[in-house]
Amino acid sequence: MGVSGGEPALRTAPDGSASLDEAIFKIGTQILGMVDEAGMPSIFSRKGLYGPLMEWSMMDEQFKTQLFRFVDVLPALNSSGEVTQHLKEYFDEERVKLSAPLQVALKMSGLGGMLVSGGVRSQVAGMARMFMLGDDEKEIAATLRKLNDQGVAFTVDVLGEAVVSEAEADLYARRYLDLMNMLAGETAVWPGALGKNPTAASAVFPRLNLSIKISALYSQIHPTDPETAVEKISGRLRPILRRAKDLGALINFDMESHALKALTLRLFKTIFAEAEFAQGPACGLALQAYLRDAEADLQALIAWGRGQGRRFTVRLVKGAYWDYETIIARQREWPVPVFTRKAESDANFEKLSLTLLENGDAVTAAFGTHNIRSIAHALAQADRLGIPRGTFEFQMLHGMADSLKEALLRLGLRVREYCPVGELLPGMAYLVRRLLENTSNESFLANKFARGADRAALLKAPEKALLFSTGTEDGKPEPGAFRNEPPVDFTIDAEREKIRAAIIAVRKGLGQRHPLIINHKAVKTKEWDASLNPAAQGEIIGYAARGTVADAETALQAARAAQPGWARRTAEERADCMERVAGLMRRDKAALTALEILEAGKNWTEADADVAEAIDFCNFYAAEMRAMGGMQHTQRIAGETNVQHWLARGTGVIIAPWNFPLAILTGMTTAAVVGGNAVIMKPSDQTPVIAARLMELFIEAGLPAGVVNLVSGPGKEIGAHLVAHPRVDFIAFTGSMEVGLGIWETAGRTAKGQANLKHVVCEMGGKNALIVDADADLDEAVAITLASAFGYQGQKCSALSRLIVHAENYDRFLERLIAATASLRMGPGEQPGNILGPVIDREAQKRVLAMIETGRKEATLAWLGENADDPDACLVPPVIFTDVKPECRIFREEIFGPVLAVSRAKNFDEALALANDCAFALTGGICSRSPVNIERTKAEMVCGNLYINRAITGAIVGRQPFGGFKMSGGGTKAGGREYLQQFMVARVVTENCLRNGFAPEG
Repeated sequence: MGVSGGEPALRTAPDGSASLDEAIFKIGTQILGMVDEAGMPSIFSRKGLYGPLMEWSMMDEQFKTQLFRFVDVLPALNSSGEVTQHLKEYFDEERVKLSAPLQVALKMSGLGGMLVSGGVRSQVAGMARMFMLGDDEKEIAATLRKLNDQGVAFTVDVLGEAVVSEAEADLYARRYLDLMNMLAGETAVWPGALGKNPTAASAVFPRLNLSIKISALYSQIHPTDPETAVEKISGRLRPILRRAKDLGALINFDMESHALKALTLRLFKTIFAEAEFAQGPACGLALQAYLRDAEADLQALIAWGRGQGRRFTVRLVKGAYWDYETIIARQREWPVPVFTRKAESDANFEKLSLTLLENGDAVTAAFGTHNIRSIAHALAQADRLGIPRGTFEFQMLHGMADSLKEALLRLGLRVREYCPVGELLPGMAYLVRRLLENTSNESFLANKFARGADRAALLKAPEKALLFSTGTEDGKPEPGAFRNEPPVDFTIDAEREKIRAAIIAVRKGLGQRHPLIINHKAVKTKEWDASLNPAAQGEIIGYAARGTVADAETALQAARAAQPGWARRTAEERADCMERVAGLMRRDKAALTALEILEAGKNWTEADADVAEAIDFCNFYAAEMRAMGGMQHTQRIAGETNVQHWLARGTGVIIAPWNFPLAILTGMTTAAVVGGNAVIMKPSDQTPVIAARLMELFIEAGLPAGVVNLVSGPGKEIGAHLVAHPRVDFIAFTGSMEVGLGIWETAGRTAKGQANLKHVVCEMGGKNALIVDADADLDEAVAITLASAFGYQGQKCSALSRLIVHAENYDRFLERLIAATASLRMGPGEQPGNILGPVIDREAQKRVLAMIETGRKEATLAWLGENADDPDACLVPPVIFTDVKPECRIFREEIFGPVLAVSRAKNFDEALALANDCAFALTGGICSRSPVNIERTKAEMVCGNLYINRAITGAIVGRQPFGGFKMSGGGTKAGGREYLQQFMVARVVTENCLRNGFAPEG
């Protein structure tokens, strides 16, 4: 890629006689002509396997998906046999319906032979080497020296930046330093002015340029706590910046997912405002034009730079995570942060390009693009503004569009390559992103090199493309349909401030007495029970009235009196009332979240999720009741009508747990009430204040007196009395297996005077398993394990407690898992960023610690976290036991704490057998990239909710109806369509419409 010299740069006439569009087209046409004249192969015509694979990918979307998944899993495969097996699984003709021409091409390619010989690994490594420099220092230096000789600058980035522990973050910080030191030594002996490119000597473009991803420098980045993230990342950055300052290097912050954008900007402004780094080293960061708020971010950065007197570089890119950002936003019901049409991103890129050029006195522009239209636009605008072309540069990816780089060099422009370094096969995530970019239907390179689009189409202004685009978005629910309540986006400053303020406000009102509520009337009792903060046992959240059997009788009478009138209300009226409750919860969401943090010991995100789920239950069951509320024809037949409708069961008891103190209590109660029943709520002894607040919301929403009654007190007295009562028609229970089985047995006995067979909705515990397969993505599997096992201290019935790891992965995975667990932050949930908080109370703490002692005798203690040694908190450290046998108590018994039992499986058959060797059947999961093993898991793993390559906790109402069987419950599915039927009975009405030989139509 040498400079052939002599080609003059095109410029817009000084008098402005040429319009901007004409100038862009003229410049773009010249560049395209030079690209065509270069005669060098494009990235789509390389020899070997790469060229055909790219062509096939653009022919068949399903092939592209399978190919990229195969490339992704390849680093985890340890033998040619495994490679061959996975190729068969990914491209099995029965599983993957490829186009006929592609099937012929694959058979003629000889691909199978290469697989058997191990050739595919070397071929894919060769593909990776096209885009990555590898990890051999001599090879890295030689490649960069060659670029320098060609007149191309570089920036290097260390691949594999996903870190799961602080030890790994330290390692990456060291790698950045080592890489910079190595390159400093190499570049010191290179020719002075980037070889043949005379514009490269400008002081604003240091030769040594390092790109850093901030996610590589701290493993515990949490949206609720950017302050700690900035502190920890800054601590690892400062030695790098000091060395860069000594060497005259430029440090650039890469931009990653949108979730890290605000943190990246905050870190950039914070550390480069420190006195030590206020004037050096040279610095920069990337901005993604596909983000809707990119313009506001750029304007804010420029204002910051002017205020600090700090010059910096902006690498303007389109953005590489469009699919991810779109999908995540839609899953969470958040506004999509990216433009939904490529033309919008292109148009914004041009707008931001102009902003950079217009502010060249304060910021250096680096245009990261392979789009010739975008390049021509920047050049035309620079010419119009009279900006020298040596004051900005174009950045492109290593291994892509070499002929375009050659053309820009011939025009005397500055060109820099983005050069990732690291192990080739572990860097596959980067390779897959590049392959996706190359084969995208909207990729400029694909349109130019593969599809041969004409110049007019390639150089068309993006605004013109928008005129013919509808801009519709797929995946949105129909207007009026149920929509899940979005979780709070804690990357937003204002949302974090709401929780801080709410905690302060709620704390001011603690210590109040919360009476029973019967028939909407407060009933005080002789005795009161204190609810204590599990993170600070000296803090009383409130006092709950200790109800008696007599109080329970009074509440039952009130419920039975109110129920008939409530059942006569229309389904629409009852649904409206539940939606009003949801609205009030949404109004008070921050306060409810704060109360959960203090009374239940949840951290911010866990507490917010519980409130969101409670809102979902109200809205979902309201929507389903409307659908079930009318007469429904069972079958249409001439001369007769047959319709079914639903009747309320009557009066019931709701017995709720403490681990989802608002969501489960709300869900069971609203499902029963919206169906026309009346109930007595018996909340958990540990979280009665949250239940009292829910009762207040029911009253505020206009629920008639007696339909819901709140009776707190000891379950062994009140609960047992109501469960056995002949005038109770149903019981809804969520809690331990021991209590649940007792309820099931008691309810099965018919007492004298009992009118109905009691119906029991019983949801109990779990001893949930996750399989980590031999080909699992270990980065992903570690994150999934941490979230599943230690989220809310392992106190979810869905929590992971049995981890089954394939023998081939066992040692590598355990090493990373233990390091990651050691990095988890532990402490009160009200402190943002803490992952592990207290267990619910002293009794729970004692039970879990006793089981840890049992585990010490049964298995190998691989990790025991440090107890924070806070005598005022109910803390239990995270624990990992390894080599756990199926007969061990810690393998078989529910513990309800942060205790993980790990077992080794010699093969997948044994892994499935271990997973299914359990009395419970609630949740389960697998981390695997084998299509065959995933299908086997779907067919064979015994559990009510199965999760594949994601955490096994966190079911969403309506999306993942939740519940299990065996000793986990009766098979009901909370948050599912059929759940309402548990609280109603079906009635069928048949009418003969035939009279004297005549029947009305319809």
